[in-house]
Amino acid sequence: MIKLNSSDNDIKQLKRKIASKVRHPYLVRFIPEPTIDEDKLVILSSIMDHTNLSAVKKEQYIITTMLVQIALDTHDLVTLSDEDDDREIVRSRQLTVLAGDYYSGLYYYLLSQLDDIPMIHTLAGAIKEINELKMELYYKDVESFQEFLEGLKKIESLLIQRVASYVQKTAINDMAGEWLLAKKLLEEKRSYQEGNFSPLIDALIKRPALLGNSGQILVNIEQMLQSHMHRLEMTITQLPVHFNWLKSYMHAAIHHQFNHRKIAEEG
Repeated sequence: MIKLNSSDNDIKQLKRKIASKVRHPYLVRFIPEPTIDEDKLVILSSIMDHTNLSAVKKEQYIITTMLVQIALDTHDLVTLSDEDDDREIVRSRQLTVLAGDYYSGLYYYLLSQLDDIPMIHTLAGAIKEINELKMELYYKDVESFQEFLEGLKKIESLLIQRVASYVQKTAINDMAGEWLLAKKLLEEKRSYQEGNFSPLIDALIKRPALLGNSGQILVNIEQMLQSHMHRLEMTITQLPVHFNWLKSYMHAAIHHQFNHRKIAEEG
């Protein structure tokens, strides 16, 4: 059992434990192993650090919440293609759906061992709301780019915010929303520029009234990210003093994701 008091070593140990839970010998033969979002893991760990829960429950809440996140992320990877006659594409799609369902089932199993029905309800409610938000964001009309961003922020941060509310540690919620939105936009922009499919940018391209063509979309996302930095920095500085480790982590993450990226792009 990890003694939770957030540090780099604790986060690495938690990542190893989560990876061991989701590793399936059949699935890894055909689809990539899931990515564990370290920033979300760090935020969850910081939340749990400052509760009076037992070490067992703290670790279990972190692992089960991350399993839910991995399940949601995995289902997002399911591609929609006209090439349904390609057996490899069909099998990959089917296995990705299966993997997402498998990861979902794991967290129910782990929480059932704790006999923790309220936490199950909290996570299940968050899953339902996130899936509804995704349907609205990607398949229904939104009136403005700002409305689109607000929907995306909720999708990225709602799970963590619901867990924070459940353990009555909501001071972290604003920072989590601002950071996870910025990070998601940066990741999707980078993926699109590298020639990979981006569901987010694809959704914006299909709504030219919001931002125009793909080139204008990328410019607008970059401008939004630049203006977003001040608000993000403010939410970090406003965190209570006992979140000092998290503050240091977030400042380093911002420097790595944004300043390092600028240097690389200018070079």
